[in-house]
Amino acid sequence: MKSLETSPYKGKTGLRRLFNAFGYSMAGFKAAFVHEDAFRQLTLLALVLVPTACLLEVSTVERVLLIAATLATLIIELFNSAIEAAVDHTSLERHPLAKRAKDMGSAAQFLGLCNLAVVWGLILLT
Repeated sequence: MKSLETSPYKGKTGLRRLFNAFGYSMAGFKAAFVHEDAFRQLTLLALVLVPTACLLEVSTVERVLLIAATLATLIIELFNSAIEAAVDHTSLERHPLAKRAKDMGSAAQFLGLCNLAVVWGLILLT
């Protein structure tokens, strides 16, 4: 018997759970691409940087670092956008905690972009 605290959407197992999870992930990508300018911009950047990393004459470890740093910015943006959507769903009025949550998500993306620049810079310039 499920507890009252368990989501009614939980409980699928096996392949059905995997198919559902895949569908939710694709819906998340679509929502981010349709509704978030920053995600679209980072996706376009990744579409340039990932193939570029594959074409560069660098070691396998360096290639992995270039691609990982690039994909990390997309992952961070998905979390940042999710935080913003959840905060906006809760209330559209200005609140210091809502601002803090949104600013922290933005700071995470800033660090991700700094990491991207440092990784690409160090590998290409050394």
